[in-house]
Amino acid sequence: MHTPSEPDLRHHGDAEVRGAGAELTDLAVNVRAGTPPVWLRERIAASLDGLAAYPDGRAARRAVAARHGLPEERVLLTAGAAEAFVLLARALRVRRPVVVHPQFTEPEAALRDAGHQVERVLLDEADGFRLDPRAVPGDADLVVVGNPTNPTSVLHPARDLARLARPGRTLVVDEAFMDAVPGEAESLASVTDLPGLVVLRSLTKTWGLAGLRIGYVLASPGTIARLERAQPLWPVSSPALAAAEACSAAPALAEAEDAARRLAEDRTYLAAAVGQFEGVRVHGPAAGPFLLIRVRGGAAVRGRLRGLGFAVRRGDTFPGLGPDYLRLAVRDRATTDRLAEALGKALAEG
Repeated sequence: MHTPSEPDLRHHGDAEVRGAGAELTDLAVNVRAGTPPVWLRERIAASLDGLAAYPDGRAARRAVAARHGLPEERVLLTAGAAEAFVLLARALRVRRPVVVHPQFTEPEAALRDAGHQVERVLLDEADGFRLDPRAVPGDADLVVVGNPTNPTSVLHPARDLARLARPGRTLVVDEAFMDAVPGEAESLASVTDLPGLVVLRSLTKTWGLAGLRIGYVLASPGTIARLERAQPLWPVSSPALAAAEACSAAPALAEAEDAARRLAEDRTYLAAAVGQFEGVRVHGPAAGPFLLIRVRGGAAVRGRLRGLGFAVRRGDTFPGLGPDYLRLAVRDRATTDRLAEALGKALAEG
């Protein structure tokens, strides 16, 4: 339950495009448009022939491990990254969990649901929402941070994240959007020498698989074993396993890299298009498939944009932000041009 003064941690972008919002141009959800691609749909469809058998995750686990250059015992497949947050909250014994905000709210919600008292470290807008490792309490034994971070689109340097790792602490780095970063710069996915490091990945965003639920955890064998014991039997479906295997192969990785480079260009175009308006502040440099903007009267502007056919993500449900913040998913340039026209009208109406 949330109060008017407390952000609604359970609000997600898909709420903007349900029901009456289904006909709106969707800039609220960060799944890449035009996905899943045909070849991936065909791989998933082919897996349906085996639905009579219980899921066997061994091939997918091997594929994910090989994709990151890791041994299989450092990989756990999950029903989306969201399941991983719940597993961590329930399986790990922690005294002082800290979540670095603004960021995706599901980790904190999962921790609170598991009975933990969660502390927040709020990053400073004046500093571009960049991570200062010194802001994290030294005795925190669980630290959660996103990279690149949703909704700020900030990509934290790997060296700064590494400074948070220490014996006796679990450091959870949510890399759900890392495959949207060209070269996956600043990723810790393949790092094995940082104590307590846990990296979460999602295949939802780049490949358009939100409805399939597939992600994975990369961590020490001991941590993986603890999380696996907390999972129900057969937690990942056969179609999701087929997707994980396919998306870990070399051709898929090349396609994702190409998409990430195009996205970076489209994001620059979006930033220029919305940043031209007086009173609109675009936060950057941005690295994710979305932009965070701040505009006076943001809640009213969001409402007027809905009336003009566009759904954008409200920012006031993220701790550390407020109603003047809006998150915009990066789309093609034609969509951005239409958005810019609508935003101009929405601002003029104010």
